[in-house]
Amino acid sequence: MAFLSRNLILDLLLTALAPAIWGTTYIVTSQFLPPDRPFIAALLRVLPAGIALLIWSRRFPQRGEWAKLIVTGILNIGAFQALLFIAAYRLPGGLAAVIGAIQPLLVMLLAWCVDRQRSPWLAVLSAIAGILGMAMLLLSPHTVLDPLGIGAAFLGAISMALGTWLSRRWALSLPIVALTGWQLTIGGVVLAPVALIV
Repeated sequence: MAFLSRNLILDLLLTALAPAIWGTTYIVTSQFLPPDRPFIAALLRVLPAGIALLIWSRRFPQRGEWAKLIVTGILNIGAFQALLFIAAYRLPGGLAAVIGAIQPLLVMLLAWCVDRQRSPWLAVLSAIAGILGMAMLLLSPHTVLDPLGIGAAFLGAISMALGTWLSRRWALSLPIVALTGWQLTIGGVVLAPVALIV
Protein backbone atom coordinates (compact mmCIF):
# COMPACT_ATOMS: atom_id res chain seq x y z
CA MET A 1 0.00 0.00 0.00
CA ALA A 2 2.85 2.39 0.81
CA PHE A 3 4.24 1.73 -2.70
CA LEU A 4 0.97 2.87 -4.29
CA SER A 5 0.87 5.97 -2.13
CA ARG A 6 4.44 6.88 -3.08
CA ASN A 7 3.65 6.40 -6.79
CA LEU A 8 0.47 8.44 -6.48
CA ILE A 9 2.33 11.30 -4.80
CA LEU A 10 5.08 11.16 -7.43
CA ASP A 11 2.47 11.18 -10.22
CA LEU A 12 0.74 14.17 -8.67
CA LEU A 13 4.03 16.06 -8.30
CA LEU A 14 5.05 15.30 -11.89
CA THR A 15 1.62 16.36 -13.12
CA ALA A 16 1.89 19.64 -11.21
CA LEU A 17 5.39 20.25 -12.57
CA ALA A 18 4.30 20.95 -16.17
CA PRO A 19 1.89 23.81 -15.41
CA ALA A 20 4.30 25.18 -12.80
CA ILE A 21 7.08 25.36 -15.40
CA TRP A 22 4.67 26.67 -18.04
CA GLY A 23 3.51 29.38 -15.66
CA THR A 24 7.03 30.79 -15.41
CA THR A 25 7.02 31.88 -19.07
CA TYR A 26 6.15 35.51 -18.49
CA ILE A 27 8.36 36.16 -15.46
CA VAL A 28 11.37 34.33 -16.94
CA THR A 29 10.94 36.14 -20.26
CA SER A 30 10.67 39.60 -18.76
CA GLN A 31 13.36 39.17 -16.09
CA PHE A 32 16.02 36.73 -17.32
CA LEU A 33 16.07 36.37 -21.12
CA PRO A 34 17.83 38.71 -23.54
CA PRO A 35 15.67 41.74 -24.32
CA ASP A 36 13.97 41.91 -27.71
CA ARG A 37 14.91 38.34 -28.72
CA PRO A 38 11.56 36.49 -28.52
CA PHE A 39 12.47 33.89 -31.13
CA ILE A 40 15.70 32.88 -29.37
CA ALA A 41 13.71 32.49 -26.15
CA ALA A 42 11.12 30.34 -27.92
CA LEU A 43 13.80 28.23 -29.61
CA LEU A 44 15.65 27.60 -26.34
CA ARG A 45 12.40 26.50 -24.76
CA VAL A 46 11.31 23.95 -27.38
CA LEU A 47 14.19 22.44 -29.35
CA PRO A 48 16.23 20.91 -26.49
CA ALA A 49 13.07 19.49 -24.91
CA GLY A 50 11.95 18.02 -28.24
CA ILE A 51 15.29 16.36 -28.91
CA ALA A 52 15.36 14.92 -25.37
CA LEU A 53 11.87 13.44 -25.80
CA LEU A 54 12.80 11.94 -29.18
CA ILE A 55 15.89 10.31 -27.70
CA TRP A 56 13.78 8.96 -24.86
CA SER A 57 10.87 7.68 -26.98
CA ARG A 58 12.80 6.43 -30.05
CA ARG A 59 9.62 6.32 -32.14
CA PHE A 60 9.00 7.52 -35.68
CA PRO A 61 5.69 8.46 -37.28
CA GLN A 62 4.19 6.35 -40.03
CA ARG A 63 4.94 7.48 -43.58
CA GLY A 64 1.48 8.99 -44.15
CA GLU A 65 1.59 10.98 -40.92
CA TRP A 66 4.53 13.29 -41.65
CA ALA A 67 2.51 16.10 -43.27
CA LYS A 68 0.00 16.13 -40.40
CA LEU A 69 2.82 16.06 -37.86
CA ILE A 70 4.56 19.00 -39.55
CA VAL A 71 1.33 21.04 -39.61
CA THR A 72 0.56 20.35 -35.94
CA GLY A 73 4.20 20.94 -34.97
CA ILE A 74 4.15 24.34 -36.64
CA LEU A 75 0.77 25.35 -35.19
CA ASN A 76 1.16 23.93 -31.66
CA ILE A 77 4.82 24.78 -31.19
CA GLY A 78 6.56 26.86 -33.87
CA ALA A 79 3.97 29.57 -34.50
CA PHE A 80 2.47 29.42 -31.02
CA GLN A 81 5.79 29.77 -29.19
CA ALA A 82 6.97 32.61 -31.43
CA LEU A 83 3.72 34.50 -30.86
CA LEU A 84 3.69 33.66 -27.14
CA PHE A 85 7.13 35.18 -26.66
CA ILE A 86 6.31 38.27 -28.73
CA ALA A 87 3.30 38.77 -26.45
CA ALA A 88 5.37 38.05 -23.33
CA TYR A 89 7.96 40.66 -24.33
CA ARG A 90 5.39 43.34 -25.20
CA LEU A 91 2.61 42.86 -22.65
CA PRO A 92 2.31 42.59 -18.90
CA GLY A 93 2.19 38.90 -17.99
CA GLY A 94 -1.36 39.13 -16.70
CA LEU A 95 -2.77 40.52 -19.94
CA ALA A 96 -0.91 37.98 -22.08
CA ALA A 97 -2.17 35.14 -19.85
CA VAL A 98 -5.78 36.34 -19.97
CA ILE A 99 -5.74 36.56 -23.77
CA GLY A 100 -4.09 33.14 -24.02
CA ALA A 101 -6.82 31.69 -21.82
CA ILE A 102 -9.33 31.98 -24.69
CA GLN A 103 -7.66 28.98 -26.36
CA PRO A 104 -9.98 26.32 -24.84
CA LEU A 105 -13.02 28.32 -25.99
CA LEU A 106 -11.58 28.49 -29.50
CA VAL A 107 -11.09 24.70 -29.55
CA MET A 108 -14.70 24.24 -28.45
CA LEU A 109 -15.85 26.70 -31.13
CA LEU A 110 -13.92 24.84 -33.85
CA ALA A 111 -15.34 21.50 -32.72
CA TRP A 112 -18.85 22.95 -32.80
CA CYS A 113 -18.57 24.82 -36.13
CA VAL A 114 -16.68 22.19 -38.12
CA ASP A 115 -17.42 18.86 -36.44
CA ARG A 116 -20.89 19.74 -35.13
CA GLN A 117 -19.66 18.54 -31.75
CA ARG A 118 -21.21 20.47 -28.89
CA SER A 119 -19.22 20.98 -25.74
CA PRO A 120 -21.07 20.55 -22.45
CA TRP A 121 -22.37 23.86 -21.13
CA LEU A 122 -20.43 23.28 -17.93
CA ALA A 123 -17.16 23.19 -19.93
CA VAL A 124 -18.04 26.40 -21.78
CA LEU A 125 -19.11 28.20 -18.61
CA SER A 126 -16.01 26.97 -16.78
CA ALA A 127 -13.75 28.32 -19.54
CA ILE A 128 -15.53 31.68 -19.47
CA ALA A 129 -15.40 31.81 -15.67
CA GLY A 130 -11.68 31.01 -15.78
CA ILE A 131 -11.00 33.87 -18.19
CA LEU A 132 -13.08 36.31 -16.14
CA GLY A 133 -11.42 35.17 -12.91
CA MET A 134 -7.96 35.60 -14.39
CA ALA A 135 -8.92 39.03 -15.71
CA MET A 136 -10.14 40.15 -12.27
CA LEU A 137 -6.95 38.91 -10.60
CA LEU A 138 -4.37 39.98 -13.15
CA LEU A 139 -5.62 43.12 -14.90
CA SER A 140 -5.69 46.64 -13.53
CA PRO A 141 -6.69 50.06 -14.84
CA HIS A 142 -2.97 50.72 -15.36
CA THR A 143 -2.45 47.73 -17.68
CA VAL A 144 -0.56 48.86 -20.79
CA LEU A 145 -2.23 47.82 -24.06
CA ASP A 146 0.34 47.24 -26.80
CA PRO A 147 -1.48 46.48 -30.10
CA LEU A 148 1.30 44.25 -31.48
CA GLY A 149 1.48 42.29 -28.24
CA ILE A 150 -2.30 41.89 -28.09
CA GLY A 151 -2.37 40.74 -31.72
CA ALA A 152 0.43 38.24 -31.08
CA ALA A 153 -1.37 36.88 -28.01
CA PHE A 154 -4.63 36.42 -29.97
CA LEU A 155 -2.86 34.83 -32.95
CA GLY A 156 -0.96 32.53 -30.59
CA ALA A 157 -4.20 31.38 -28.97
CA ILE A 158 -5.74 30.81 -32.42
CA SER A 159 -2.67 28.87 -33.61
CA MET A 160 -2.66 26.61 -30.55
CA ALA A 161 -6.44 26.10 -30.73
CA LEU A 162 -6.25 25.08 -34.39
CA GLY A 163 -3.28 22.80 -33.71
CA THR A 164 -5.06 21.18 -30.75
CA TRP A 165 -8.23 20.65 -32.77
CA LEU A 166 -6.31 19.14 -35.70
CA SER A 167 -4.31 16.89 -33.36
CA ARG A 168 -7.55 15.49 -31.95
CA ARG A 169 -9.15 15.17 -35.36
CA TRP A 170 -6.19 13.43 -36.99
CA ALA A 171 -5.41 11.11 -34.05
CA LEU A 172 -1.82 10.27 -35.01
CA SER A 173 -0.51 6.82 -34.07
CA LEU A 174 2.44 8.01 -31.97
CA PRO A 175 2.42 7.67 -28.18
CA ILE A 176 2.12 11.01 -26.40
CA VAL A 177 5.81 11.34 -25.48
CA ALA A 178 6.94 10.71 -29.07
CA LEU A 179 4.20 12.95 -30.50
CA THR A 180 5.20 15.77 -28.16
CA GLY A 181 8.88 15.24 -28.97
CA TRP A 182 8.27 15.42 -32.71
CA GLN A 183 6.05 18.49 -32.43
CA LEU A 184 8.61 20.28 -30.23
CA THR A 185 11.46 19.37 -32.57
CA ILE A 186 9.58 20.38 -35.73
CA GLY A 187 8.50 23.63 -34.10
CA GLY A 188 12.09 24.26 -33.00
CA VAL A 189 13.47 23.58 -36.48
CA VAL A 190 10.95 26.06 -37.92
CA LEU A 191 11.92 28.65 -35.29
CA ALA A 192 15.69 28.22 -35.71
CA PRO A 193 16.26 30.26 -38.89
CA VAL A 194 13.95 33.03 -37.67
CA ALA A 195 15.70 33.09 -34.28
CA LEU A 196 19.11 33.40 -35.92
CA ILE A 197 18.04 36.22 -38.24
CA VAL A 198 15.76 38.32 -36.00
